[in-house]
Amino acid sequence: MTTPSEGSNGSYLVKKSSLYREFQAERDEILKHKWIESEKAGYDIGFERALTDWIIKHRAKWRKCRQQQLQQQQQAAHNN
Repeated sequence: MTTPSEGSNGSYLVKKSSLYREFQAERDEILKHKWIESEKAGYDIGFERALTDWIIKHRAKWRKCRQQQLQQQQQAAHNN
């Protein structure tokens, strides 16, 4: 059994993980897409539709750009 402090420490570690940060960044992009497409449609298109549409139209390009940004950040950190 974990104590509350151990549980919160585990939660902190998960949120600091690169996988979680990537999940959050992708989710943020999907939510932006949902807002834009909902505005265009004149009604809330829903998360599932926005997710599917974003994956089809934008995910590959977004991931490529994201990887390039992360590599540049790592290089800059290494050079400093």
